Amino acid sequence: IRDFGAFVEIMPEKTGLLHVSEIDHDYVENVEDYLEVGDKVKVHLLEIHDDGKMRLTRKPFVSEENGKQGR
Repeated sequence: IRDFGAFVEIMPEKTGLLHVSEIDHDYVENVEDYLEVGDKVKVHLLEIHDDGKMRLTRKPFVSEENGKQGR
């Protein structure tokens, strides 16, 4: 977990970046209000860059109506 998001292991030895802007529909000030190391989270793969880096989102799995989906 970093200030700018979290690295999520999507398969053994394969991680992608879940950027802070892709954690929730609302503004996320503190990533740790939403995620902890070891959490299992559903993510959607948005993009694979030419260098193999993966960009992830969890927005499809977070209800906009429920507001903040943090801890």
